[in-house]
Amino acid sequence: MPPISVHELELPDFSEEWLSSGADRSASFRRLESSWEHHWLAKTSMGFAVTRHEDVYAVLRDRRFENALSKLHQDVVIVDEDGTERIASKSMVVMEGEEHTRLRRLVSPAFSPKAADRLRPFMREVANGLIDAVAQDGRVEAVSQLCDPYPVPVISELLGAPKGDWRQFSEWAEIMFRRYSKDAADQMPAIRQASQDLRTYMVSLIKSRRRDPQDDLLSILIAVEEEGDRLSTEELTTMAETILMAGTDTTRNQLGSSIAILMDHPEQWDLLAKDPELASQAVEECLRYVVAVRGTSRFASEDIEYRGVLFPAGTVVETVSMSANMDTEAWGDNAEVFDITKERTAKNVTFGSGFHHCLGAALARAQLQEMLPLLAKRLSDLALDGPLVWKPPTTGIWGPSSLPLRFTTQPTSD
Repeated sequence: MPPISVHELELPDFSEEWLSSGADRSASFRRLESSWEHHWLAKTSMGFAVTRHEDVYAVLRDRRFENALSKLHQDVVIVDEDGTERIASKSMVVMEGEEHTRLRRLVSPAFSPKAADRLRPFMREVANGLIDAVAQDGRVEAVSQLCDPYPVPVISELLGAPKGDWRQFSEWAEIMFRRYSKDAADQMPAIRQASQDLRTYMVSLIKSRRRDPQDDLLSILIAVEEEGDRLSTEELTTMAETILMAGTDTTRNQLGSSIAILMDHPEQWDLLAKDPELASQAVEECLRYVVAVRGTSRFASEDIEYRGVLFPAGTVVETVSMSANMDTEAWGDNAEVFDITKERTAKNVTFGSGFHHCLGAALARAQLQEMLPLLAKRLSDLALDGPLVWKPPTTGIWGPSSLPLRFTTQPTSD
């Protein structure tokens, strides 16, 4: 039987509004259930959404469905020290094909769980410092005082930047994130300058590490070699910018989302405080239940047949991780229930899968596993101290924009 074109199917409409905050989780789940009863696909304003766990995994692992960011990428012009203008190396996030395979093969060993584990003592130091700064107040705006400041020192330490330069890294990241704001066009000169300044800084740091390698990621990446193939200075600087941008925004939003959902389940917050061994399981449940990166866009690089459906070349397909992470076929009838004590057999798709699986997944997991138990141990009786405001559903990397909390301070910081 010949496949039917996806454009000929009668499908339910999918809306970003379905991916709502924890407070509206039940309504979102009901909408998803209704959609699943009709089909494993839904319509979107741009194309189609894949909403079931098995199919999201399949599309993510099918190389014929390419990253839509590769089509949206615009070349970045940088200026060398001698004034020469040239096109910057592309980030691995927007690469496809052989160039992506080569770069990922070279850098993947440096992003292993073992590599992330080496930074855990430093993560605890940063986390305790942030908690110390607010502990005596009895209240905190968690997004601005805990979540936003947490990742940059960790990433700076990872790259080997001196402590005195962390504030500069934070400023560069803050300016470069403006490219996602409503007034991005007006901000573009400042964004380009911040990117240029970061690259200039990294070129200098790379030269230093080539002369005198240290125990940091940059030195490891400089030393990487496979059959004579090495990373160029330009590739190293682009990798550093990618790590700073991607690692900062995803981690701080996922941390804020995790605090918000745990606050709604005070008995589980108390469990985490009493038993830090639950940290890994708690993080996985948070990653499943309230997702900072709730979907990724793919497009059919050629005519693709999957499950009797033909996706013509150029068709845009959204893989909806939030929906996949709630799929009752994968997670069982209690998929809607948030429970850090339950050992689940399915794997969440929050960090993607296959050849575009997030390189920084181990680092992000480690940061969450260190921060959340410390917060639970040191800040008890957690409750809202004002409105919890979530970013708009259309935001690419999503989480709370405001999370004011009050708490009772516990005496220990060890």
